[in-house]
Amino acid sequence: MGTLPKGFDNELGLQMQTATADEVTATFEIAPKLLQPWGIVHGGVYCSVVESVASTSGQIWLHSKGITDSHVVGVNNSTDFLRAVSTGTMTARSKPIHRGRRQQLWEVDITDESGKLIAQGRVRLQNIAAEN
Repeated sequence: MGTLPKGFDNELGLQMQTATADEVTATFEIAPKLLQPWGIVHGGVYCSVVESVASTSGQIWLHSKGITDSHVVGVNNSTDFLRAVSTGTMTARSKPIHRGRRQQLWEVDITDESGKLIAQGRVRLQNIAAEN
């Protein structure tokens, strides 16, 4: 799948690996530009990755239901930072908690190369119908 061609996800180095209606997996390499002044990954990076992976998940799910004239927007993001890291390749994986007509809730785990949980977040998405 690869890196998205433009936008903030590209700045993060986020690379989509798999994408289905039930799970999205993406990776990103820790780079110096993602660190805060004390040498560990800035928490905003994890929030952003969680938001991007959850939003991609929600959009793919909507389309899988034949709802191709709608899109999703994040309305809440709660991300916990569990371990401090400064190098390595991280993997973000989504799983659905709730998928309804108006809203969706997705959980995203971010793990390191050894499978240790580094951060975990939940994003509530609003399903937005296209205007006619």
